[in-house]
Amino acid sequence: MNDGTVVAVSRDTLHRFSKVNQDVVRLLAGLGVEGDAHLGVTVQHRSRVAQDPTQPNLRQVHLIQAELFADLRRAGYEVAPGNLGENITTRGLDLLALPVGTVLRLGADAVVEITGLRNPCLQIDAFRTGLLKQVVGRDEAGDIVRKAGVMGVVLESGDVRAGDAIEVRLPAAPHRPLERV
Repeated sequence: MNDGTVVAVSRDTLHRFSKVNQDVVRLLAGLGVEGDAHLGVTVQHRSRVAQDPTQPNLRQVHLIQAELFADLRRAGYEVAPGNLGENITTRGLDLLALPVGTVLRLGADAVVEITGLRNPCLQIDAFRTGLLKQVVGRDEAGDIVRKAGVMGVVLESGDVRAGDAIEVRLPAAPHRPLERV
């Protein structure tokens, strides 16, 4: 069952905000994206390392749905795959609606388990002034809504490239909604 499609894959060896589009990225079980600055068993995001470098890396892979880019374009922001620091840009799959523990098969072999929502920081405004307000807002009840994608861990290694199918396997009920990680 094809539940979505990979639009682009990106990585960067340095801790920069945006990532460089690639023809293919290799996901490594328990580590993340080969050649990416966030690869590792323990947390690699600089703010998290400063808090506690021994935390498990629940943010090995960052996925964003391309549909967000259309919303941002309507708000006056031109954003392309990799610009927001994601490793995998998807289409046709509402990533934000998936529950914790959802498993995604990307292409023939790679498997990622969704751990939670990306919590965008002020760096996003350094990329485009005012963009943070576009990707973090509040709903009618006043609750925070994060739209900047989801994070996951790699369960099975494999290559991922644009055009690959994404197969979704939901966890057993009851489902827990995604929270920031």
